[in-house]
Amino acid sequence: MREHRPVIPAIVRQDNFVRQMLSSNAVAAKETNIGRLATASLVGTTLEWYDFTIYNTLAALVFNRLFFPSFDPLTGTLLAFSTYAVGYISRPFGGIIFGHLGDKVGRRAVLVITLVCMGVTSAAIGLLPTYESIGVSSAILLVTLRFLQGVALGGEWAGAVLIAVEHGDQRKRGQNASWTQCGPGLGILLGTGCLALATAVVSADEFVAWVWRVPFALSIVLVIFGLWIRRGVEETPMFKELEETGKKAKAPVGEIVRFHWTRMLRAGGVRVGTDVVYTLALVFTLTYVTTILNLSRTLALTSIMIGTVFNAATMPMFGALSDRIGRRPVYAAGAVLSIPYAFAYFALLDTKQPLMIIIGIVIGAILHAAMYGPQAAFIVEQFPTRVRYAGASLSYTLAGIIGAGVAPLILVSLLRAYGTTTSLSIYTILSVCVTCVVLLLSRETGKSPLQE
Repeated sequence: MREHRPVIPAIVRQDNFVRQMLSSNAVAAKETNIGRLATASLVGTTLEWYDFTIYNTLAALVFNRLFFPSFDPLTGTLLAFSTYAVGYISRPFGGIIFGHLGDKVGRRAVLVITLVCMGVTSAAIGLLPTYESIGVSSAILLVTLRFLQGVALGGEWAGAVLIAVEHGDQRKRGQNASWTQCGPGLGILLGTGCLALATAVVSADEFVAWVWRVPFALSIVLVIFGLWIRRGVEETPMFKELEETGKKAKAPVGEIVRFHWTRMLRAGGVRVGTDVVYTLALVFTLTYVTTILNLSRTLALTSIMIGTVFNAATMPMFGALSDRIGRRPVYAAGAVLSIPYAFAYFALLDTKQPLMIIIGIVIGAILHAAMYGPQAAFIVEQFPTRVRYAGASLSYTLAGIIGAGVAPLILVSLLRAYGTTTSLSIYTILSVCVTCVVLLLSRETGKSPLQE
């Protein structure tokens, strides 16, 4: 079924854009300091990726022994990554629950709830008994906590982006939204740095015995900081206007499924290739360098940290660039260049030279930033204000299953099945092609006003 859009004269669209710029900018300037707004936007995704980095690193290094000890190393890693995938599979449930609340109750209230839930579940993982203590129940508890954590994460991302986009300058939506996208880079730096420090100051036996629990417990610090920051951010002007005019959706999720499903497909489809490139460059690297190339864990972690610095530093640059020349050109450039990178990545890593490994990871991190930087604005711009939280949440979380959720499993499984990296490169290229096709079929949103 073709989606019907009202035909609006260009002069009316421009008038709406100017009105949004003036009204939202005036309110935002009064209520919210831009630095606090940016920090409030990225603190949740920072916590999210801090937790996911810790989990993913430990899944590759020790969880296969602590929770799945009766399998060979690669199979144990595969099972540990399966638990990683649960954190993505559960996200659409959070997208439904918190997407509904975000469009009914407000963006700010939902962000407080999701932040607390993420911190509590992360700390609880750090307290889990292992297989040696309670047997298979340890793995069941781990899966349960990952599921609950994923539910909270499913409602966090969209709210964080909307806080920035609906408060900020409408001419800088790409740049403002990209602050949320910086969270993964900062989270990885914090998580990787924390683990690198721990492995440097304690023995391997001590780390496996109890030190691995400490980084999970430290996530509570991020939660406290995040709550303090978000306390100073008011509800967005656009949602307040919905409340004042009585135009809030009665059933936001139902409205998305019935009337905006094609927009949801577009918003989710662009994420697939982005996630796989990210997983290849900054997640799978740890397993490949330590397990396949038999190089040191320190080299792998250091290389990932360097790549992540470039990823986080270039994210706002690409977001701002998308405000100037459009979302699609910037996004497409990163996607197209990722096709040859899928083979170059392994060629560089297989040299086993530290500099070449770092270069391979840094290139992938920058290509990911070129796509991920404008992604947040592109997704939220697909939906009208009354269902924007639900639409963005569902698009982002459902696509996350196809992209980041199963990518580590597929990469490890392909390597295990074929023993070569060619199949991994082909899988990455096919995923990027999905993103390219969706971009080709989508309209440019960077120069248009947000739909009311």
